[in-house]
Amino acid sequence: MSVGIPVNPSSSSQLPAAPTTTRRRVADSQEDHCTVGVGGGGGNAVVYIPEEEETATSCGGGGGGGGSLSSSCCPSGSHHNYVVGFLSLRKFRLVWMLMVENKSQWTAGIGRNMRSATNLGRLILILLSILVITFFLIVAISGRRQRHVDKHEFVVSIHPRPTIEKIIREEESSSSFQVLLPKSRSIPEIWNQPETGNYQKCMARPKNQKPIKKTNGYLLVHANGGLNQMRTGICDMVAIAKIMNATLVLPFLDHSSFWSDPSTFKDIFDWKHFIKALAEDVQIVEYLPQEFASIKPLEKNPVSWSKSSYYRNSIAKLLKKHKVIVFNHTDSRLANNSPPPSIQRLRCHANYEALRYSEEIENLSNVLSSRLRENNEPYLALHLRYEKDMLAFTGCNHSLSHEESVDLEKMRYSIPHWKEKVINGTERRLEGNCPMTPREAAVFLKAMGFPSTTKIYIVAGKIYGQKSMTAFHEEFPNVFFHSTLATEEELSTIKPYQNRLAALDYNLALESDVFAYTYDGNMAKAVQGHRRFEGFRKTINPDRKRFVRLIDRLDAGLISWKDFSSKVKKLHQNRVGAPYLRRPGKAGPKLEENFYANPLPGCLCDTSEEQTGLNRFERPSLRAQSLR
Repeated sequence: MSVGIPVNPSSSSQLPAAPTTTRRRVADSQEDHCTVGVGGGGGNAVVYIPEEEETATSCGGGGGGGGSLSSSCCPSGSHHNYVVGFLSLRKFRLVWMLMVENKSQWTAGIGRNMRSATNLGRLILILLSILVITFFLIVAISGRRQRHVDKHEFVVSIHPRPTIEKIIREEESSSSFQVLLPKSRSIPEIWNQPETGNYQKCMARPKNQKPIKKTNGYLLVHANGGLNQMRTGICDMVAIAKIMNATLVLPFLDHSSFWSDPSTFKDIFDWKHFIKALAEDVQIVEYLPQEFASIKPLEKNPVSWSKSSYYRNSIAKLLKKHKVIVFNHTDSRLANNSPPPSIQRLRCHANYEALRYSEEIENLSNVLSSRLRENNEPYLALHLRYEKDMLAFTGCNHSLSHEESVDLEKMRYSIPHWKEKVINGTERRLEGNCPMTPREAAVFLKAMGFPSTTKIYIVAGKIYGQKSMTAFHEEFPNVFFHSTLATEEELSTIKPYQNRLAALDYNLALESDVFAYTYDGNMAKAVQGHRRFEGFRKTINPDRKRFVRLIDRLDAGLISWKDFSSKVKKLHQNRVGAPYLRRPGKAGPKLEENFYANPLPGCLCDTSEEQTGLNRFERPSLRAQSLR
């Protein structure tokens, strides 16, 4: 934390689509029913059509000459259904037509039969026939309701009873039956993860790795800075111990930084797992052995951004001579790009696999993450680095009151090793070297497309400025801090310790659906690198220099919101955490992209078939991009 200071699914988803091999009656609904004539001649019939063929049957289609099938879809009322129901009685169809066409002959015949006693039996038979025909006519007229029952009985064989009851209720209020297709829950574009290509972790140890030799001595380290600065520094110390064949003693943590946190390594990290996970690579002990306790150690501050040869030759000789060496600074002591592949992989193994937080912190992280994801909702973690120490260090005071700006200046002058004292905050902001203000961060997220309902977890300490968060809350009311998400009881054992709270925030940022940061501080570097290692999870890196110029134009009324939002999205379409090669420094190693912010190449490899040997660590397209 310091800066170098010592989708709700729709109801229709309940009913999956019927298998395509199932046949159903086309006449089951007004929309689906079609009458088919053969050869354009007389006679209609109810037919069964496979579902995949139904889409090819068009309403209103017709025509056709001899021997052709003509279809006509008729959703035009209930009269059609009555007629179809009656004409479907094929056994009585011909009789009915003959009666209609020859009613005079039928009438005369009935009269003769009435005068002849010998034909009494035939007369009774005819009357019974008329009654039967009349009965079936009544059945046909009322057959619509019966057909609804048949239809639901058909569906029962496919769908569970609760679903059918729902269909029946819907059918009672509608004149047509529609098959409800399942709808998959679509993920809004803002939550989509970047394209990862064929990159995967490549952490295998060299096959020819030799067992650990007899140690050349013991390495004591005093990690300096805030939690994330100490974290990456400790991982460098693991790699350096390997290079020198030294035994590493559990690191001492900085207690004199801005946070003045007295927590030890054991308080924050799972120290037993740390030792066990690295046992095959480096010897790590809990304490310095008693026989060396009386030896005065050699204190040494190694040169920043040094190559492996510096430790293998110069420092290793001192270690063999003095047996115990103390490093009082651990940050940025190893170059980003020069160490051999085995050392680079060891740095990642130490950081992403061996160095995990204590059980208490891990368990609480899981609880809070679950609360943020209630109802399967995603959340965004925002590293809003608008904290007092960062603002004093950078000299940035945009949007602050005069009194607050003076307070920051006093703090900057009170810290001796902050060499830059006189700073023009306005110029620094236009150069993109200031953290975004909370209001700028809110406008940025809104322009990127995040709705006001977005759950946002603030990964930071106390935000500086009396009214700084007002504008942010107006745009995004669902804002959470560890102090508002967890109960007092849950935080009771870690709340007094800023580094333990930072560890909690680290885990919630790592597990978020989207991570965004407003300044390239140590936590932003550490978290984005870890998210790359875990599969290039979406991480938004704002282009602050261009963004502040855009928002200043927006505030001046020189650009509309629509154009502003469009430009912000276009500007950041390739700044969401997709893989690219770590950028080399053009003016020395200090300006190289930080290894822990982007462990590619080193710990991530291209596994595509065309990439072999050492080339699998690079791809031409990414190599060109890294040199931009």
